[in-house]
Amino acid sequence: MNTSFLLRRVLPVLLVVGIAAGLFFWKTQAKPVSVVLRSVDRGKVEATVVNTRAGTVEACQRTKLSTIMGGRIEYLGVKEGDKVKKGQLLLKLWNDDQKAQQALAEAQRAMAAQRVKEVCTTAASALREAERQTSLKKKGFVSDAREDTARSEADARNAACETARADVAQAAARVAVTKVEQGRMVLYAPFDGTVAKIVGELGEYSTPSPPGVPTPPAIDLIDESCLYVKAPMDEVDAPKIQAGLPVRIALDALPKQPLPGKVRRVAPYVLAVEKQARTVDVEVDFERPANVNLLVGYSADVEIVLSVRDNVLRVPTAALIEGSRVMVLGADSGRLEERKVKAGLANWEYTEVIEGLAEGERIVTSLEREGVKAGARAVVADTKNGK
Repeated sequence: MNTSFLLRRVLPVLLVVGIAAGLFFWKTQAKPVSVVLRSVDRGKVEATVVNTRAGTVEACQRTKLSTIMGGRIEYLGVKEGDKVKKGQLLLKLWNDDQKAQQALAEAQRAMAAQRVKEVCTTAASALREAERQTSLKKKGFVSDAREDTARSEADARNAACETARADVAQAAARVAVTKVEQGRMVLYAPFDGTVAKIVGELGEYSTPSPPGVPTPPAIDLIDESCLYVKAPMDEVDAPKIQAGLPVRIALDALPKQPLPGKVRRVAPYVLAVEKQARTVDVEVDFERPANVNLLVGYSADVEIVLSVRDNVLRVPTAALIEGSRVMVLGADSGRLEERKVKAGLANWEYTEVIEGLAEGERIVTSLEREGVKAGARAVVADTKNGK
């Protein structure tokens, strides 16, 4: 069998096998994954902590007022939403009996004062008589017994005068007691504020709320001129937080309008809430513009800035893989490569890169896409068309 014959028979077979093998390799070869890239740039990176549960806008002054004693509401001088001044009468219970007691005490005080005039006038007369008897005794006109009797009478009258004055003081104290008792039936505003809630109507019975008894207060008064946010922070973050640190405050009621603030106070104890993490309450003051209307009770989230670094290399925090690694698309190979980096400050948005990357390098940010792994072939996604 000559060589030309073998070539004619074998060559077509080899060609078919080669084509089949190529088709098989082409079909089984993994398609390149489409990835989104982000250039490493420079900018600001902050280390921040946020609250574990929603905080609340609180008033610096808020008091829930109740009368010391219960009774029927005789006067209700305000309604919900009214602005009041410090010292303004808000509510008064029926107390005609106490007024009658005061009137009686004042009459007794007046009578005691008149008694003082009578008794002390007699005492002054007895004293003059005693002095006269002493003068006559010196001249030998009266005996020692007569002078002694006059002096004793003067002392007794003087003692009666002092007793009468004491009675006046006692009567005045009794009047003061009746006024104090009436004070237990009224409510005055302890500061300028707004009436948030009233429990009870004119003519209804108002019940005081002693400690430990869940009785609603008669009037809830709020000072809206001073507001702050009270938010729970994880106990792990508490040692990093200090008074004076800057804060960004986000309110659900005012989306996309973060307000600046500062840490006012960190609670000196840890709260252990059942089925929830242990937290420390942090109070944050607003640095709000005058045109922002805030209401007590708004839910709020706080982001406390612990540290700031400007003009540093940074990457999106979402682009980091566990172990401080990033995925880089090789410029020559077209394949994804893992790169170890040294991270610095970080928050939910950006992480500082100290070592491992250079400015301008492009890293993969679409780590959630299927097939994104080291060694995989990749192409840059067409972000304009959403691919």
